[in-house]
Amino acid sequence: MDTQRTMRLSEWVSRWQWRMPDLVLHDPDGPRECLVRAGQLVVEPDAVQPVCQELRRWVDRIDPSGRITLRAELRERPVEVAADVNSRWRAAPNHVHIASPIMHGTPTWIGGPEIDVPAPRPPAPETWDPPVTVAVLDTGLDPHPWFAGRHWFTEWGLQPEVLDHDVDGNPDWQGGHGTFVAGVLISNAPGVTIRHHRVLSSMGLTDDTTVAAALRTIRAKGHIDIILLTSGCYTADNQCPPILANELAKFPDTVIVAAAGNGGSSRPFWPAALDTVVAVAASDQTGTIAGFSNRGPWVNATAPGVDITSSYVRLKTGTEGVAPGTEAREYGTARWSGTSFAAPRIAADLAKLLHNGHTPAEAIDSHSLGQPTL
Repeated sequence: MDTQRTMRLSEWVSRWQWRMPDLVLHDPDGPRECLVRAGQLVVEPDAVQPVCQELRRWVDRIDPSGRITLRAELRERPVEVAADVNSRWRAAPNHVHIASPIMHGTPTWIGGPEIDVPAPRPPAPETWDPPVTVAVLDTGLDPHPWFAGRHWFTEWGLQPEVLDHDVDGNPDWQGGHGTFVAGVLISNAPGVTIRHHRVLSSMGLTDDTTVAAALRTIRAKGHIDIILLTSGCYTADNQCPPILANELAKFPDTVIVAAAGNGGSSRPFWPAALDTVVAVAASDQTGTIAGFSNRGPWVNATAPGVDITSSYVRLKTGTEGVAPGTEAREYGTARWSGTSFAAPRIAADLAKLLHNGHTPAEAIDSHSLGQPTL
């Protein structure tokens, strides 16, 4: 039985906002609750000029991507400003995405590779020809021994984990998340080719514009078979942020898999709730949807997401004051729970179906996917 308590978003923000002052929680604990970047609007390129003209004296600066930053007077009100502008121009606040584990509990270290502990090891690497590529948008990927000898590891450049961004000697909340997710993938699809792209901070946060920019970069690099997203957001109008919907629509031949989120709710979580995305909930040891997992008619599949064991990296003790990325690290395994770790299991199942000759549509429709069980 899962005993971890789902943490309310308002509780999480009150605990961590001192480290991230650019966060605004709209309608705390209400039906329109969502987390956004303070004073930021996102508009389509052809709307930047008319929106800025309409808002005039309230605009502080404009980013080339179409992100508009409002003056301090409207810092707390990007949702309301976007709703007003949206009656004439397509606009939205810059929603903050959170990696799935919004709950009490942290990764439980099991041990390093040289310690005789009961921990799984991934299967030996396989060579799939043609390759099946999975773009993983997460916190980074460290040179863990599980990935040694895999040809794809450095092909997109190294993007190691940031474990201690504020250099206080303590690991950040979501440090090691991407390495853990990648371990789940290769454990269940040993021939998969991972294309890792860092979008999440070591606190497990990103936003609409960062994810959209990553999707544009990935598309420019060539064909991707599967995109795996382990974070997401709620919105005040319960609609997908337009910038995400637009960018994901540009991958018609790619399977999109996303974590359903850990709010214990049926409220749509984006981009998982898009019709074109495979939304994955987490199940417990009985096969029932875990208490922390989101669920609802928009969820397409379930996979184990409680006490999952995978590759993990952590700080060695005595690293206070060391620059981020240069700290002493140790590699091993850990146990962690969340829909972030159910989603790569489904991505691995889909990768195997593609490897076996199924089309993307056939893979998605396959009965091999775990079906939601309440």
